[in-house]
Amino acid sequence: MRRLLPPADVLGIARWPGRARGGLAAFGRAALAERERWPLWLPAGLGTGIGLYFALPFEPPLPWAGLAALGAIACLFALAGTRRPALRVLLAAAAAIAFGFALAKARTEIVAAPVLSHRVGPLGLDGRIEQAELRGKGIRLVLGDLRAKRFVPQALPARIRITVRAATPLPPPGSWVHVTAVLMPPPSPAAPGAYDFGRAAYYLRLGGVGYAYGRPKSIAPLAAPAWRDRYLLFVEALRARMTARVHAVLPGSTGGIASALITGDRGAISEEDEQALRDAGLAHVLAIAGLHMALVGLGVFWIVRAVLAAIPWLALRYPIKKWAALAALGAASFYLMISGASSASTRAFVMLATMLVAILLDRPALSMRTLALAATIILLLGPESLVEPGFQMSFAAVVGLVAVAEWEQGRPRADAFGPRRFQHVRRYIRGIATTSLVGSIATVPYAIYHFDRATHYAVLGNLLAMPVMGFIAMPAAALAVFLMPFGLDAWPLRVLGFGIEVMLAMGRWVSGLPGAVSVMPAWPVSALVLVSFGGLWLGLWRRRWRWLGFAPLLLGVALAYVVTPPDLLVARDGLTVAVRGPDGMLKLFRKPKDNYSASEWLKRDGDARDAIDAVATAADGVRCDALGCIARTASGLAIADAARIDALAEDCTRAAIVVSAVPTRRKCKGPLLVIDRFDVARDNGYAVWLGPPLRIETVEQDRGARPWSAPPRASQYRRISPTSLP
Repeated sequence: MRRLLPPADVLGIARWPGRARGGLAAFGRAALAERERWPLWLPAGLGTGIGLYFALPFEPPLPWAGLAALGAIACLFALAGTRRPALRVLLAAAAAIAFGFALAKARTEIVAAPVLSHRVGPLGLDGRIEQAELRGKGIRLVLGDLRAKRFVPQALPARIRITVRAATPLPPPGSWVHVTAVLMPPPSPAAPGAYDFGRAAYYLRLGGVGYAYGRPKSIAPLAAPAWRDRYLLFVEALRARMTARVHAVLPGSTGGIASALITGDRGAISEEDEQALRDAGLAHVLAIAGLHMALVGLGVFWIVRAVLAAIPWLALRYPIKKWAALAALGAASFYLMISGASSASTRAFVMLATMLVAILLDRPALSMRTLALAATIILLLGPESLVEPGFQMSFAAVVGLVAVAEWEQGRPRADAFGPRRFQHVRRYIRGIATTSLVGSIATVPYAIYHFDRATHYAVLGNLLAMPVMGFIAMPAAALAVFLMPFGLDAWPLRVLGFGIEVMLAMGRWVSGLPGAVSVMPAWPVSALVLVSFGGLWLGLWRRRWRWLGFAPLLLGVALAYVVTPPDLLVARDGLTVAVRGPDGMLKLFRKPKDNYSASEWLKRDGDARDAIDAVATAADGVRCDALGCIARTASGLAIADAARIDALAEDCTRAAIVVSAVPTRRKCKGPLLVIDRFDVARDNGYAVWLGPPLRIETVEQDRGARPWSAPPRASQYRRISPTSLP
């Protein structure tokens, strides 16, 4: 039998110095000792290829996807023809990366649909309701199969999302309506590097967002849905009926949380309650994931098996354990369907389903392998999930939990050294504390990157709330769903409401403790990538070389805190401007017109102030009048914000940087930098570092020339005389 060559021979380093050669040889031996763990890196390879696609500053042509796919196939053929471990690893990694890139590009082409480039309307629209949910005092609708007389048909979006502010009953999914609406492109990020809703909307095929005038009017169906649409509409209609039933028994925010637990609809949760749960480390309660799926699936498994075991002639003659596994698999599948099948719930379902199928096949279930399988399936179905916070935080938490569970398997049970009395209680409390601590630590980098905040009392919040969740809320929710077809769900829903109220009270108390949450400065992508790689290295390997993962992890954390924030920010409206004051904090020139952008700036700066509290005063070196504002930096640099054309002449003479809400028409040539309304209309927001040297980044430059960030095109709207509004 041919002997496997060590990695050092494959890489040809026989002539390297002894220490380098010995270190690489030791590295190769450690890798060979864990070769059964190599497949766990498949989703990481796919994610690398997907990440490279999204990191490009331009949209690659479609042939690139074909070349990447052919490259992946070639690597697989070459892998089958070699027995050298290091070369096999490199070829497998290259194949996964290339296939991930091709997959992301193919997905982008599959979901391609027109996206609005500018505001249009008011105009009349006919469409089929695909989703409907409560949103504050109004409702929010997603319309598909659109018809509009005043639109070029080829430029009509596949789907739009509109807010109906008028009080109106929630219409059922699948019904057709006529609305008069104003539509806008999906909003761009508030600053370079901020959350890009436009990219997320592109993969949802949302080509426009807006608001309706008045109430939607029901109309006769204009087209019959395809078979796939019929199934999706059936599921959405079922979810809507269940959500409506929950709100009929439990109104207000309590009903919103109850529907979030049952159908995944979070629209009716008040902002205060959601913030309290988030600051208490209980945000995972609102996102259907592993906890919910385990309580439902394994709860059904335990109940069915217990009932069948109570019948001796059945228990002795038939495989009741497998029957219970089938029942649990059915319950989990139904729960996945009505929950909306998010990446977190899909991950949890795949892991649970793998374990249950293993019971049916009399095979053991390996947790880390089921997690890798779940990640692979989600990335294959939706590569864009990689850049979503739900995917990242969900898998980060579970990788950490499974790694700790695997580590503890080789250790003596802590309960074995204590008194046997209350052993189960101690084990339960210890499990909640460990789960909360590990999950919180694992998700902190992603919470900082996406939400610019970190919670500090998550362990306490979960110790208080999880018993209520596990013994009151979720059992009552499952029973309510079971009894709902019979109209007997009122009393279990009230029990569910009681559990939610208790959980909310705990969340409000924990979130109100001093230092419960910290607002953190935004992290760069490079820091998150390094931390993610280090975390995977720590979690996926089992031997001592796993601790090498601390090197990239600590490097990523260090990189996050050496990044210099911008000194000047200009919003996409051209009217909202902020400058960094001598104290290092952002100062808004005036009360912001774009309150969302101003709030995002402060949050990404690690500043907990409200936008209105960040408005500059004369003491901050900012002077304003009816014509505009003038600010001076600590170095004495003058920055002018011209609100009217009358101020331009003086500002262009005296200021080094001019931000103008009116067109300068290239007449302002004295300053180092001029940003006028045409610049922000083209490039959206600006971030400026005063240096030296002067550095400028724009939102569109950061997004790149991608389908979700296409530059303005010729008008898609037929300019005809507007009809009078009803």
